[in-house]
Amino acid sequence: MFPYEKVEKVPYGGDYNPEQWSKEVWEEDMRLLREAYIDIVTLNVFSWAALQPNETTYDFSRLDEIMELVTKNGMKVCMATSTGAHPAWMAKKYPDILRVDFEGRRRKFGGRHNSCPNSPTYQKYSVALTRKLAERYKDYDNIIAWHISNEFGGECYCENCERAFRVWLQKKYKTVDALNRAWDTAFWGHTFYGWDEIVAPDMRSEHFDEERTCFQGISLDYRRFMSDSILDCYVREQAAVKEVLPDAAVTTNLMGFYKPLDYFQWAREMDFVAWDNYPSNDDGYTRIAMCHDLMRGIGGGAPFALMEQTPSVTNWLPYNALKRPGVMRLWSYQAMAHGADTVMFFQMRRSIGACEKYHGAVIDHAGSNQARVYREVAALGKELAALGKQTLGMRTKSQIALLFDWDNWWGIEYSAGPSENLRCLDEFARFYEALRGMNYNVDIVSPDMALDAYRLVVAPVCYMVKGSDDARIRAFVKNGGTFVTTFFSGIVEEHDLVVPGGYPGKLRDILGIWVEEEDALPAGAENSFVYRGKTYPATLLCDLLHLEGAQQIDEGGYGSDFYAGMPVVTKNEFGAGRAYYLATASNEAFYRAFLANLCAEQGIEPVLKTPAGVEAASREGEGGRLLYVLNHNDEAAVISLPKPMRDLVSGETYPAGDHAIAPKDVRIFQQA
Repeated sequence: MFPYEKVEKVPYGGDYNPEQWSKEVWEEDMRLLREAYIDIVTLNVFSWAALQPNETTYDFSRLDEIMELVTKNGMKVCMATSTGAHPAWMAKKYPDILRVDFEGRRRKFGGRHNSCPNSPTYQKYSVALTRKLAERYKDYDNIIAWHISNEFGGECYCENCERAFRVWLQKKYKTVDALNRAWDTAFWGHTFYGWDEIVAPDMRSEHFDEERTCFQGISLDYRRFMSDSILDCYVREQAAVKEVLPDAAVTTNLMGFYKPLDYFQWAREMDFVAWDNYPSNDDGYTRIAMCHDLMRGIGGGAPFALMEQTPSVTNWLPYNALKRPGVMRLWSYQAMAHGADTVMFFQMRRSIGACEKYHGAVIDHAGSNQARVYREVAALGKELAALGKQTLGMRTKSQIALLFDWDNWWGIEYSAGPSENLRCLDEFARFYEALRGMNYNVDIVSPDMALDAYRLVVAPVCYMVKGSDDARIRAFVKNGGTFVTTFFSGIVEEHDLVVPGGYPGKLRDILGIWVEEEDALPAGAENSFVYRGKTYPATLLCDLLHLEGAQQIDEGGYGSDFYAGMPVVTKNEFGAGRAYYLATASNEAFYRAFLANLCAEQGIEPVLKTPAGVEAASREGEGGRLLYVLNHNDEAAVISLPKPMRDLVSGETYPAGDHAIAPKDVRIFQQA
């Protein structure tokens, strides 16, 4: 759990790297950070080489000085373990620590995230350093959290990983015969007779390219294995901290919808979820919100920490646009609206060298408190100081859940077919962005989580139905819930083997349909269908389905081709609930119309009805209910309040009725 007992307000700050600067700069940094209301710094993120200059020597003198400095200046600390980049001497002496890439090339020293997770060298020295850090700084009361490594990621295909993969497989399948059945190795004569015959699936073995594989079973299991292997690195370091500090709050910074790592599994090992928000220039506010809601969802609905964002500019995009005035503040409050209980940045002072020297910072190269970005940071810091504890610890209440599963993501995009344009996140986002654009609170949950708290559950492209997932869905619908899924659902089980007997497999009785074929439309091609009197495009995939108890609720089926007239949108009464199936992809107008109708059927209300581009989200707790209203537009908008409310930011009370909200502005309303 987040260490609320150690904070008096929303922690505000972020990554600070004084080791990159002379000591003369440090005191000036402290003055500028205090003036900007910065009260927490993340230290020691990439200091392994400085802390351990050789195999037997540890030197904490510089970090000791830094800790004394920030402590003297009243700052709280998130202490990182520095294990995100190993030292050069280690790579030279122990080459097993270096990763082997997807092409089979062993890395040389350089970059970061370049350590093999199954290297005995990495496992030994990373844990040893973490334990020494915990022992040295265990008595500092201002360390409120421990930050393991940094942005875990990457994959490795070396001999260590190959051997560890075989052990992982033996634990999972017990016998080679069971593995052969799970992977369908009779295809192409791939039958294995011994564990040592199995090799890592990469460009030297099973893959057409990085995305498509000849054998989905082995590639899918390697994804699972690598996510588990990297997670084991986190768990080892966390255990080292807890040996010394049993009550320490330990986390690491995740990265939203990051494909290589199954964050639902990771969150189960983290004391609280933290993540880094770096949207692309063309990401709309609903796509940004989707990542926040995922981070809240993997943590079971608990608040999370916004560990990093840029105050101004991200330096690794193709075009590094500045955050326009007001956007940093707007996006910070948006994170809070969706569950963040910290607002933190990378970085405090802009570095002068290497690949992030043009990445934004609170203190720019000019070192001035008159810079636009600094003044915006200071203004937000002042607001957060005034808010105090009022927003902390609150949770989002939602009657809508979207199911997301990393196995499903991996399985869909490893498959050769049915369309190269089928992307799991794109189909998921169609539903999420339609709902969020209408201001419905949405939870993002794993298929193995309980569903009974929801009225509406949506599982876009539910391709892989594992274990008892169908039983949970079946019980949810029988008990009165509304379930929605789409084309390319119920196709395979957990090993990516097709479920015989017709699509959608184990969901067939719930949906009351049988899908016979699916037609992949090339980019730009469309069919059409009519729903509630309006014509919508049918794109990407078109299922050819037959009714088995379900009703066709579109009007006339597909508009053209040899399957004209076949159902597109179906509804099946099942127990006390209903299950809907969408046989094709469509546009935003359709998803909004369709989902608004389902929400109305279930009596689900949006948080607040607002003009386009004005977002509304809510959080609730002992202090009541807070309504966040954020104007993402470049012009003012008018919102209508159903009752009198007080804005926590300005302190003003607004009567019921219409009120203007300036562009990029925010209100945090509490019922007056």
